[in-house]
Amino acid sequence: MQKVYVIGHRQPDTDSIGSVIGYTDLLNSREPGRFIASYSGDLNAETRFALGYFGLTAPFEISSVEPNVGDIPFFYTQKAPADMPTIDVAAMMDEYEIRNIPIIDNEGKFLGLVSEHGLAKAYVTPRRDAPLSIGPIALGTLARILDARICVEGKREICGRVEIVIDALHVALSRLTPEDVAVVGDNEPAQLALISAGIAALVIAEGAPAGSRTLDAAAAKGVSILASPLDAFSVGRMVHLSLPAGSVLATDVPVLRLDDTLTYAKKAVTDSKYRTACVVDKEGRLLGTISRNTLLGEIQKQVILLDHNEYGQAVDGIEAAEILEVIDHHRLGAITTLKPVRFQNEPVGSTSTIIAMKFMEAGKDPSRPVAGILLAGILSDTLVLKMSTTTPADEKAVAYLAGICGLDPVAFGTELIQKGMDLDHTPLPALLSRDTKRYSLFGREVVISQVMMASDEFLQGRDDEIRAVLERLRKEDAADLYLVLFTNVIGNHSHLFAAGDLVVLSSLGLDAQPVHLPGVMSRKKDFLPEFGQKLRDL
Repeated sequence: MQKVYVIGHRQPDTDSIGSVIGYTDLLNSREPGRFIASYSGDLNAETRFALGYFGLTAPFEISSVEPNVGDIPFFYTQKAPADMPTIDVAAMMDEYEIRNIPIIDNEGKFLGLVSEHGLAKAYVTPRRDAPLSIGPIALGTLARILDARICVEGKREICGRVEIVIDALHVALSRLTPEDVAVVGDNEPAQLALISAGIAALVIAEGAPAGSRTLDAAAAKGVSILASPLDAFSVGRMVHLSLPAGSVLATDVPVLRLDDTLTYAKKAVTDSKYRTACVVDKEGRLLGTISRNTLLGEIQKQVILLDHNEYGQAVDGIEAAEILEVIDHHRLGAITTLKPVRFQNEPVGSTSTIIAMKFMEAGKDPSRPVAGILLAGILSDTLVLKMSTTTPADEKAVAYLAGICGLDPVAFGTELIQKGMDLDHTPLPALLSRDTKRYSLFGREVVISQVMMASDEFLQGRDDEIRAVLERLRKEDAADLYLVLFTNVIGNHSHLFAAGDLVVLSSLGLDAQPVHLPGVMSRKKDFLPEFGQKLRDL
């Protein structure tokens, strides 16, 4: 079951967070665990206060909804420990019809990759000057690889060089150590001499018998005896295949993490000579592998957008996501989709009102914490039902939610807004950019910020400072106009500051700032329509 991210606009306000939490809760009551309440940006002081007041944790923070490696529906999960003989690794490749096997250590951490190419390079074209060696390998495993029976069990683990003794026995004896293995045929004197030298194991090839003298001598010296039907040179080839996978692995393999983008993953797989990348967790433990086949299908995050319907206000990567639904109370923006989506836009004071209405329509009351954060969202966006955007639906939703919470909405709303202002402790650039909306209006990019205040005292003597910061923010945001409404929630008015081309500002009647705007409380309803008309007429 694919997860669905329910998310509001960037730089979320209390309505955005409240509606996200509320709608996610309602959706999960129908399909438990499928929907994830999310946000992108920084939570403001008001929202943090509301979350804490009702004992709620913040939604899941997500910086982008561009698909990443974690969204891939499946990984190839075959793997092998570093001590597995390469012949068994090759058998795994054949069984699962794959060309690469990742190798892990005892803790599951990724070490490297054994590939068909690597096996061919190691065993088809081995170095001529490289000595034949073995292990470390269990005696029983070696016997299995050589199709041999154990006649005498000495050392249980074999690790050393391998010497095929055909002629010049004295030369072989001079090179062998107690860790080494000798391969002989039906030559009892050579067998006894090699055992007497104190080697680790003796392989008797070609099905030759092991006489009692040989077996007794081996038992006395602690030398393992293996009897194999293979000829001596075949034993040598199979010994090569007994080497542990860790000795032939490649380490030049692309390694990905779950949060790497699919764009990056596709390039990593394409550029790799193995056409494979290995996925690990934060501790380096192997999660699986991906290949070109893994990436053939379309992979998208699924999202539901709340409290906005414009790309400019959406989380990063929204163009690459699959939008399932949009619920909003703002003007229509410019989001396009390839598939039909559910779209609900209501002329009410907040998106939290719409979500509260959905609970009422479903005949399902939200829990007190969920009702509380929805209530906070409505009271915040309507300034305790004083905004001109307030509708009877908002009033009905507030009465419904306040009843569940057992709160006086006016008293709680007043405290909420006061907590959210926090003007004196917030740097001016952050204050002017924390609650912004970006609009494309008649060929111009316009950013409108709104700062709520309890009185006009904050503005005294700060005109020049505000204008300077606005101009800097305008350039940083590449906007034609950057405006800020300082809205006095008690006095029921706003003061407007603006940055932009001086000719344009003059044409808009914004030469002398701040501009006093009586009765302007709502950016959306009281200010934007008239301002947009002025821009249209330029």
